Amino acid sequence: MDLSMYRLLWRNRPVVTLMGAALLARLPVMAALIPVSFLAKDAAGNFGWAGVVAGTYSIGMAIGGPIWSRLADRRGGRWVVIGTGVAWGVAMAVLALLPSDWYRLMPVVSGLAGVVVAPVTSTCRAAWPRLVQGSQLRTVYALDATAQEVLFAVGPMLGAVTVSFLNPRAGVLAAALLAAGSIWWFGLRQPPALPHDESAGARLTAPQLLWHRHRLPLIFAFGLCVTSFASVSLGIVAFADDHGNRLIAGVLETVWAIGSLLGGLVMGALPGRRDSYVWRRALLVSLGMLSCVFATRSSVSLGIGLLLAGCVLAPTVGALYERLGALTPDSVRTEVFGWMVSAGMVGGAIGSSVAGQVVESFGVEYVWVLAAVLTFLAAITLIRIPPNRPASEESVPEAAAAVAT
Repeated sequence: MDLSMYRLLWRNRPVVTLMGAALLARLPVMAALIPVSFLAKDAAGNFGWAGVVAGTYSIGMAIGGPIWSRLADRRGGRWVVIGTGVAWGVAMAVLALLPSDWYRLMPVVSGLAGVVVAPVTSTCRAAWPRLVQGSQLRTVYALDATAQEVLFAVGPMLGAVTVSFLNPRAGVLAAALLAAGSIWWFGLRQPPALPHDESAGARLTAPQLLWHRHRLPLIFAFGLCVTSFASVSLGIVAFADDHGNRLIAGVLETVWAIGSLLGGLVMGALPGRRDSYVWRRALLVSLGMLSCVFATRSSVSLGIGLLLAGCVLAPTVGALYERLGALTPDSVRTEVFGWMVSAGMVGGAIGSSVAGQVVESFGVEYVWVLAAVLTFLAAITLIRIPPNRPASEESVPEAAAAVAT
């Protein structure tokens, strides 16, 4: 391990500031998920309605993500991020203040809130190649993926604490207010839009951007991975329910996140002196999921399996981010990450739905069989993706050719 990369990034103030601002901007969106679920459940009297509300929110995000990301590429991310952030805060405040008798309007408001989720993730990931280069870029993408795991652990916990000590309405309102400030701060740190080089021709259309021999497999593989992860999350809940202790679900989710956190930090500190193929990492994730199939006899054995499987989760996701960013022109990089987020939202919705059917029809251990198959398919999809080469070996002409073709 070589910690010099972390020291170099720490001295790069724009990177540190943008990373911190992105974490704060994404936190209220993550923290709002649990309060919204309980708000819908309390209003309608069942968790089925909470699923409907969450589903319309995901659909809204899948629709709005590419639109706002494309606009950020053309007009600059600053006012797109700030405008959508304020709109999201207003929509969530409306959702929190709806009278319980009006619960049938919740899916509509939730869907609108999903449409205007600020493109914080896509603008942040598109900005990294402008701030760092070479091996530092590999490290910052690994850190980005690791930070996402921290948000998955901390965000829902904060939402649950607010619901426990106050109530769901207070939790949703708190998320709306926090988003207004944190997303505004993140938006002010966005670089201006890059001027379009007319000599390079017209900007890529959405079909031209997506229908690419490298970008399309990367986005599709990311969707498969998120489908797998969502199915595992539901499998963990089902496992805890079978054992009669729902607290087990929270413990196992935390253990899985810790494994991913450790893997991301270690990967970011590796010197990176060899070619790094993203398909190999996806294959390791598949093997980790397969090992969990034989660890469902007890919560301890499953926890160990999830910890080991999690160690390659963040490195794999970080490599997907890095490869997609490196193989996309700078003028449309925000948009392509927007499409990646949308693929993840669709994959998450499909994964939860299919995993539920698998549990009912075959048993909880087969959820990890499903996850292993999905990540194996992702690995096959990624076989032809060029590797991340050490900075001293990668030539500029080769990188430019990979982006263009």
